[in-house]
Amino acid sequence: MKIYATLIALLFMLSTTAQRYQRITQQAILADTHNDILSACIEKKVSLDQDLKGIAMSDLKRFKQGGVDVQFFSVWCDGDQRDPFDFANREMDTLYAVAARNPDKIVIVKNYAQLIQTVKAHKTAALFGVEGGHMIENDMSKLDSLYKRGARYLTLTWNNSNPWASSAMDETLHANTLQQKGLSDFGKKLVQHMNALGMMIDVSHVGEQTFWDVIHTTTKPVIASHSDVYAICPVFRNLKDDQIKAIGKNGGVIQLNFYSGFLDSTFMKKQQQFSIQHRAELDSMIQAGTQADYALTILFEKYAAEVDSWRPPLSLLLDHLDYVVHLIGVDHVGIGSDFDGINSAPQQLNDVTDYSWITKGLLQRGYHKKDIDKILGGNLLRVLHQNENDH
Repeated sequence: MKIYATLIALLFMLSTTAQRYQRITQQAILADTHNDILSACIEKKVSLDQDLKGIAMSDLKRFKQGGVDVQFFSVWCDGDQRDPFDFANREMDTLYAVAARNPDKIVIVKNYAQLIQTVKAHKTAALFGVEGGHMIENDMSKLDSLYKRGARYLTLTWNNSNPWASSAMDETLHANTLQQKGLSDFGKKLVQHMNALGMMIDVSHVGEQTFWDVIHTTTKPVIASHSDVYAICPVFRNLKDDQIKAIGKNGGVIQLNFYSGFLDSTFMKKQQQFSIQHRAELDSMIQAGTQADYALTILFEKYAAEVDSWRPPLSLLLDHLDYVVHLIGVDHVGIGSDFDGINSAPQQLNDVTDYSWITKGLLQRGYHKKDIDKILGGNLLRVLHQNENDH
């Protein structure tokens, strides 16, 4: 009987623990600053309000199941896209159409007050993040236009530089071809204009010179919408210690990316070997018009068992989080998953229903509910509110 009693007590304890981390996740205002489902829907010719299990990492129903209250939808195209501003508006149109069909589930919000009102109504609050300054085509009025449609941050560069800001990829790998490093005069004026608008400046993807020019120009807290820690995984997309400290001093927030290649220093080599093995299929898809990043993602999905064997553990994402917290405090870290823009995430983080595993890991590491609430969304909402109000 004692064995049975002990077993029942153990099962009850496990059940209570499970209920606790799931409850904390559902009760928090969970805000993810980076999801590429709009691009994925265009590539895969599907819609966000369909059941996309097995097709994508996200859909409207699963956002709710995962406790996602606030989602920034990435508006993205690569540097080779013709008419990138028009393409940006096409992507935005797809979400506006979904919101029009599902007013009881999702609302595109334009300010903090609308966001809170939408969350209280148990609907998903949607905003846009424009990923790449090339999408405004060197025209400040086009930035204004995207802002009016609900864009609340601009990632100043994607991997490609533009005439007024240099990217991390170019500063690191193509420095000899750059006409200028950092922000041009126009770039600095753009940062000041974003400050005046109340639009968050996103330093993910930007080169180090651009980063420091932003820090010295902005009067508002910045975000890194989807970046990780260079000291743990030294790739050009990650933030070095002095950059992390500068974001802390600026009052900003680092939203951690789930991409295995930015978390695990051994992943890129494995991905490169995979690409070589499947080169013929990759080339075929790219020649047929699929963007290169999505061609690789499709192959990762096709050969899921092979890829899953070298996914990093969830604990590694939490190591990145701990590192930021120890360096600049718990008020400056959050979540920018990059779901549907990545081909691999840590184990247990398969789609937008899995955020509660992060909560569980944080509880196991001794984080209190108050701090978990900040990490899941509170810190980002503070920065959003400060950008909106501190004119």
